[in-house]
Amino acid sequence: MLRRYVPVIRRRLGVVVLGLAVGFLSAGVAHAQDAPKANPYVFAGDGALLLNFIKADKTADYEMIVGKLKEALQKSEKPERKQQAESWKVFKAAEAGAGGAVIYVSVISPAVKGADYTVTTILAEAFPTEAQELYKKYAESFGTPSGNLLNLTLLSDLSK
Repeated sequence: MLRRYVPVIRRRLGVVVLGLAVGFLSAGVAHAQDAPKANPYVFAGDGALLLNFIKADKTADYEMIVGKLKEALQKSEKPERKQQAESWKVFKAAEAGAGGAVIYVSVISPAVKGADYTVTTILAEAFPTEAQELYKKYAESFGTPSGNLLNLTLLSDLSK
């Protein structure tokens, strides 16, 4: 007599297990979508390489921003900003990018772990009254694509 009910119980148990699995997976996906995205300009690795593609007619604006960034890092009272200044170099490539963009390369090595390298944040700390104007010039200088960011982990230091 019990044999007659076993397939029904198995089927119901399977439906319950399937329902629970779908529920857990759905909750996990919803939670992941709600979680704030990490700041891509806070580096956990050993260094970073940032390529910025700047419109050819906006290089003076971009280079002015880089000058203000240098000033902001050097005059900051925060020790991590001083460390960032020591390990952050900006180069201008001789080669042109897509659509004639001028390529600027930031080499950050070593990266100050946990420090925020967001240019606009650093500028706003040092120049709060100029922040909006600086942000506008900075944002308008980027071409398409705007850039690439690479988080780096040291494989080998060939100097040692």
